[in-house]
This record gives sequence, C-alpha cells and structure tokens, in this order.
Amino acid sequence: MKNLIKNDWQEVLNSEFDKPYYEKLREFLVNEYNTETIYPEMHKIFQAFDWTSFAETKVVILGQDPYHEPNQAIGCSFAVAPGITIPPSLRNIYKELQDDLGCTPVTHGYLKSWAQQGVLLLNSVLTVRRGQANSHKGQGWEELTDYAIHALSERGGVVFLLWGNAAKSKIPLIDETKNTIISSTHPSPFAARYGFFGSKPFSKANQALLNYNEEEINWQLPESADETEEK
Repeated sequence: MKNLIKNDWQEVLNSEFDKPYYEKLREFLVNEYNTETIYPEMHKIFQAFDWTSFAETKVVILGQDPYHEPNQAIGCSFAVAPGITIPPSLRNIYKELQDDLGCTPVTHGYLKSWAQQGVLLLNSVLTVRRGQANSHKGQGWEELTDYAIHALSERGGVVFLLWGNAAKSKIPLIDETKNTIISSTHPSPFAARYGFFGSKPFSKANQALLNYNEEEINWQLPESADETEEK
C-alpha cells in the first residue's frame, strides 16, 4: 500500500490500514467519492496527521466529523480554509481564548499555526457527505482514530481537549496517569454557555505542558492565514 500519510503517523497506523475494516471503509469511500459530493477533498482526508506528526503531538483537539458545507472542510477539526467565514463553534473558541489568555480573535479560521506547534486537530470521522452531518459515522473511521488516540495515550505526555459528549466518550481510551484530559461542553452556540465559556482550556493545557517539561503553545493565531503559510 502506498503511504497515505507523509510522516511517522504512517508507521503508527500501518497495521490498521491492512485490517478488514479499513479495506471495507476504503471501498465505501471510493464509491462515495465517485457518486456523491464528499468533504474534505480526497487528498486532504489525512491533513490533521500530515500537519502534526505523532512524535510532535502535544495537544489533541478532538472534533466529531468534518464541516459539511462547500469549501469549509480542510481535514482538521474546527478549522476552515482561508477566506471562509468562521463557523459559530470556532467563533466561540476564539471568544474563550480571548477571555482565557487575552488572545486577539482573528478574522480567519485557518488553524495551521496551532498544528505546527503540536496541536493535532483530529476528527473522530474523517469524511462526510455534503449537507449531511454524521453521514459517514459508523463506517470504520472511528476504529482508526480510536487507535490513534490510544497510541498517543500509550506514548504519554499528551493533553486531550475533549469538548462535548462525543469527544468525552473517548475518555476510556486515554490513560490519565500518563496524560491530561481537559473536558467541558461543546463550543457550539447551543452548548457553550453551559460549561465551555469560562472553562479556560488553553491556559490549563499550557500548564499541563509545562508539567511535562514541554514548551507551551502560542495560541495567538497570526492575523492573516497567509502568515502561517509563509513560515
């Protein structure tokens, strides 16, 4: 099989790519991409892994599945492409980030600078049909991403930011004696005021990283998405 991921994640996940569930998932995806409009674009399915290697992952922000409207999904949880309107959940993340650390909200939703510092922007399910949230749930992606979460947990020293019930359902995969879990309600407009706002996840994550003798994340995003690409 050709390498699907351009760094050490390929080796970590290699055994999963050979399993029957992944073969079945691959056949399902070939048919879906041929017959439906699927997000993200095929070459961006593993973008989160490509942007943040296994060895360099310090923080995991776990989402559910990709944005399902045109031009939004880029293969990374909560992030959108440059020039795309910031979705409501990400807007709330920026609000909490400002309240927590004083970071100035930016006008784009391109989170690559976080990924470059070791923040894995992982969704549980990596693909979706246009306009149909959760449409690829239960097709096999969860087995692959659960394996990735468990592999990071075994390595240890990782901060997991789990927002909402879907993300918190992954807690059994994580060894809390070797890692840090910071959880709250989801940042969506429906849930943010019931526990996400005021939860201070970013300062807590940085404190946990210091406890692991790791460098803090600079959560302040560049003013423009172009600055990220220039790095």
